[in-house]
Amino acid sequence: MTRSPRLPGTITRISLTTVIASAISLTSAQGADLSARDVSTLLFRAAPGSHPSLANRDLARLDLAGLDFKKADLRKTNLFGTDLTGADLSGADLKGASLDRVTLISAKLDGAMLDDASMMRPSTTSTLSPVANEAPSLKGASLKRVKFFGDFTGADFSGADLTDSVCAPNNRTGFIEHIWRTTFSGANLSGTNLTRADMGRAQLSFAVLKGAIMQATMLQEADLSGADLSGADLSGADLTGADLTDADVTGANLTGAHLRNAKGLETLKGLSLTKNFDKIVR
Repeated sequence: MTRSPRLPGTITRISLTTVIASAISLTSAQGADLSARDVSTLLFRAAPGSHPSLANRDLARLDLAGLDFKKADLRKTNLFGTDLTGADLSGADLKGASLDRVTLISAKLDGAMLDDASMMRPSTTSTLSPVANEAPSLKGASLKRVKFFGDFTGADFSGADLTDSVCAPNNRTGFIEHIWRTTFSGANLSGTNLTRADMGRAQLSFAVLKGAIMQATMLQEADLSGADLSGADLSGADLTGADLTDADVTGANLTGAHLRNAKGLETLKGLSLTKNFDKIVR
């Protein structure tokens, strides 16, 4: 007589499959099409200078803290809510990527290409108040047409290109925000290209903008109190209603700068050493 297959064995095989599937799901964040282990393995195995490809992937909410991305191709990659604490993304290609709600504490994006990316409300500090040495570094990064909004206190944007970028609030970001302006307090923006950037109402107090290019930049109602604007090209910049109390404008080009209702003009440092102060628009 032929014996029927043993039911317990079948149950065991099904249960094992279920367990394996469950284990895999635990290593991947909901919605991500790769696990954190998949990403770290890919990066670890990548040959030097190979620029590992993660373009168009969904890496949302993964824990990728501390990884060296080896100048990876991350074009149009979804990194929503991903933890990139201490990660090295220097030289990475992040054009069109989503970095909304990402954690960037102590992250390095020096020389990264972020044109057309979105960086709404990133976490840049481990506490409610900014912590020294936790701000991200974006030295020399390309941020053309980037839409970003959040707290970048102490961040390093020196030499970065923010042409046509937008960090202004009031629904221009697409989010309903309880934070009403982007903060760059104490940030290093020296040599930054801010041509036509919309930085309306931005907090730039004590930021360093030495040699920054700010032609036709919108800085309406921005807080620039104590900012170092020495040598900055402010020609055509819209500073209507901005707070310029104690700002240093030594050597700055003010040709056509709009200073209607600007505050603190009488406290400006180096005003007599500016270029074309007589050509400002009041």
